[in-house]
Amino acid sequence: MSGDRGEIIEQVLRLFRQRGGSEYGGEAVTQQEHALQSAHFARQAGASQALVAAALLHDIGHLLHDLPDDAPAQGVDDRHEALGAAWLSRWFIPEVAEPVRLHVAAKRYLCAAEPAYFQQLSQPSRLSLELQGGPMSTGELEQFRASPHFSAAVLLRRWDEAAKVPGMLVAGIDEYSPDLQAVLALRRCAS
Repeated sequence: MSGDRGEIIEQVLRLFRQRGGSEYGGEAVTQQEHALQSAHFARQAGASQALVAAALLHDIGHLLHDLPDDAPAQGVDDRHEALGAAWLSRWFIPEVAEPVRLHVAAKRYLCAAEPAYFQQLSQPSRLSLELQGGPMSTGELEQFRASPHFSAAVLLRRWDEAAKVPGMLVAGIDEYSPDLQAVLALRRCAS
């Protein structure tokens, strides 16, 4: 891909246009609705542009693979967090890619550190939690807390879980282009 900034943003938007209407893992919203709601909650919380972008793009790995929408129900962990973070790190700053990489770990963390958090999980999220390793062990908790992106990942995870509201009215995908432009990694975008 060319390093042109507009082309990179267009590729992201094209992914949502082409695949964002797919089911979001057994939830009552589409991939795009989930992404837009997550970004909406991040903006409402006054998050940085990088964290708003991470909230918007946290599940982009689902749009990059060819597994069926019901892969978790078939016992498959699609590792979308790793796929998405690897793809994003080619063009975006670490403050975008790292919370994306860690948002599944943040779910595992919250289920261990705040047992009541598990009760907030939707049924599909509980199923994927099992495939993703379940709540963290004590050692994993300590290691996760040491990550420089720990706090951002936990915030992102909370917005992620909340972003499953059928019919919620939020800004459209194009409204986030300035946020995405602002957090492109300049070193990767030089012509």
